[in-house]
Amino acid sequence: MRNNNIRLTSTEIGGMWTTYMQDSMAVCFFKYFQHHTEDNEILTIVEEALVTSQNHLKQIEKIFNEENLPIPNAFTENDYHLSTPPLFYDLFSLSFVYGLSRLAMPTYGNIVSTVARKDIVEFFSNCMITSKDLYNKTLKLMLSKGIYDRPPKIPYPKEVSFASDKSYLGNFFGSKRPLNVVELTELFFQIEQNYFGTILLTGFLQVVKDKEIKQYFKTGKKLAEKQINISIEILRKDGMQGNVPVSLEVTDSTTAPFSDKLMLYIINSLNSSWINYLGHALSTTMRKDLGTKYFRLLPEILTYAEEGLELLIERNWFEQPPQSLDREKLIKQEK
Repeated sequence: MRNNNIRLTSTEIGGMWTTYMQDSMAVCFFKYFQHHTEDNEILTIVEEALVTSQNHLKQIEKIFNEENLPIPNAFTENDYHLSTPPLFYDLFSLSFVYGLSRLAMPTYGNIVSTVARKDIVEFFSNCMITSKDLYNKTLKLMLSKGIYDRPPKIPYPKEVSFASDKSYLGNFFGSKRPLNVVELTELFFQIEQNYFGTILLTGFLQVVKDKEIKQYFKTGKKLAEKQINISIEILRKDGMQGNVPVSLEVTDSTTAPFSDKLMLYIINSLNSSWINYLGHALSTTMRKDLGTKYFRLLPEILTYAEEGLELLIERNWFEQPPQSLDREKLIKQEK
């Protein structure tokens, strides 16, 4: 029965619909990694991630059925193939779970702040907790295996200081003040997330058959590499190293373990995350030159994301989120 006869709001439907699509996608990758992963410690993490996503799907299906809402088609066993050779080595399976759990935490936090019905608040609150737990376990294992590169360190400040004049904001040319810890954080994680993207796209480029999608992946890889190089250059000018946080973990397989639809969809999902992160970096940076670099990158990523959506639509792969009524159309029909 419906929860206290309270209808779901658009944000509650949207949050669950998006979560269903994301977890359906994740299940395909987790099942594939589960089949191929040989390292028992990593396999335990992958299996926990798989069970977590499967539980999310079951809970959303239950709520949607109670509300007489259609269950998204999303992704099925037709979108991954366990019989193919492994495309990624075990360490990337761990990095993949880390990447998705890290992206999930702020997403669930944002959704929790937009929903109100008790059962939906509880569902997304639990999603936050399980994502945090999974992230912590993954991070601990990455550290033990030496594949997590810690963010840059700075000398501890000895006292509180205040900016004395507007030169703190910097200028577009000439000398600039050192990066502060907020700016360093954004630069480091931009490098990390874009390296994750380049590894994923490197693997996809080896196996994708659709020429248009292959070209799209090539463009995405170049764009991710461009963002990495910009961030590393800024760090090096500040006397810091821009290290590679995730090792290249792609095999020599040229047999596609995933459908073109699934590969295109996850890149489209990552595009949304990259736009969010870049927007956040733009809103927090206090040096003019950094803000300008982010501002110039943002339109490129937005254009790339739009091209990805167009490819999904052209192939009839874009499953639309639930929409509000077209009142104008209804009025015209009545006449």
